[in-house]
Amino acid sequence: MKKLFCLLLFALSVLTACYSSALSFSEVESVPSDVQQSIHSDYRLQLINDGENRSYLVFHSKGKATADMEAQGDTITIKLEETNQPNGAIEQHVYKLTKDPEHEVIDVHINGESASIDNVTSL
Repeated sequence: MKKLFCLLLFALSVLTACYSSALSFSEVESVPSDVQQSIHSDYRLQLINDGENRSYLVFHSKGKATADMEAQGDTITIKLEETNQPNGAIEQHVYKLTKDPEHEVIDVHINGESASIDNVTSL
């Protein structure tokens, strides 16, 4: 009986690991050098793909920015909110996105309005 329980527990943990989501989104403080070399300050929004399911979203804002992400079906929606600074200084924000294979669409909104990605690059 104890062997059966251990076997069932092992099978359940393997199945859970197979179906766990890799989806994550966070701002990075230290940008990898190969990503940094691909960033162009001329673009407000740039997507840099680094591998099969990992990307970096680069946002040049007119001040402070906050970001949130939600997924529904095959679409990932990234919501960026920017607070304009009085001096108008441009700030670079880099976000790392790890997505699941079923996510095929990335939809970006800035201050509630749909925004297009200016440039998509692969490393």
